[in-house]
Amino acid sequence: MAAHAADCIMAHTARKRFGQHFLHDEGVIEGIVRAIAPARDDNMVEIGPGMSALTGPLLDRLDHLTVIEIDRDLAARLAELYPADHLTVLQGDVLDVDFRTLGDGLRIVGNLPYNISSPILFHLLPYADRIVDQHFMLQREVVDRMTAAPSTPDYGRLSVMLQARYHMVKLFDVDPDAFDPPPAVMSSVVRMVPLGDDRPRPRSEAAFAELVGRAFGQRRKMLRRVLSDWTEFIDWQAADVSPTARAEELAVGHFIALADQLHDAGVLGPT
Repeated sequence: MAAHAADCIMAHTARKRFGQHFLHDEGVIEGIVRAIAPARDDNMVEIGPGMSALTGPLLDRLDHLTVIEIDRDLAARLAELYPADHLTVLQGDVLDVDFRTLGDGLRIVGNLPYNISSPILFHLLPYADRIVDQHFMLQREVVDRMTAAPSTPDYGRLSVMLQARYHMVKLFDVDPDAFDPPPAVMSSVVRMVPLGDDRPRPRSEAAFAELVGRAFGQRRKMLRRVLSDWTEFIDWQAADVSPTARAEELAVGHFIALADQLHDAGVLGPT
């Protein structure tokens, strides 16, 4: 079934506006499916199935798969190729999808469009309680930022916001020639597993997000300057943070401590 599907849509021309780069390397596909290790009854959702490079192999191992495809032509062809009781095709922008409607125990996979990968990752954050894991192909630079440690060049807002919610591991890199057309950058596959209820968590997610955004808005400056509007409400010692530190030096827990102080003071986030 997988080979038939791929053969039927090989004539499709990649559309630049959708950031389409179609995976075709069988070794890479096999490596991704092996990393996912799907079980028959998994509630799995694929974002951007494209030319069904992953869709077919996944369907060989699943009782049912839901896919989200923005390209009308590809969505229509997928609906024609696979029976509706085996494949549900949602045609539209993933950023408009309410993942609560797809149930619990979600396992999400996708070769994400590189031009909107960060918005997709942030769109999925509120649904993390419903998600078992996520396996994504992304630009290697983005994966390096997602998994970066404090005090490293790649560490930034994306690192902090995602590491506060997920345990993430870069699995392997993928060369451009694994795609058609090949992207101008290296790619990587990342595994994201939501952290449990016992994770450190801010009292206000909105306060946390605003603080992190402000801190990395001027990442080269000392925090006492970047957060100058709020310093009268900050107990640096209690947060275990030096006022002369820069945002890239702080771990996730430090940002949570600062956000909690500012939230409690009524400065950030809903009261």
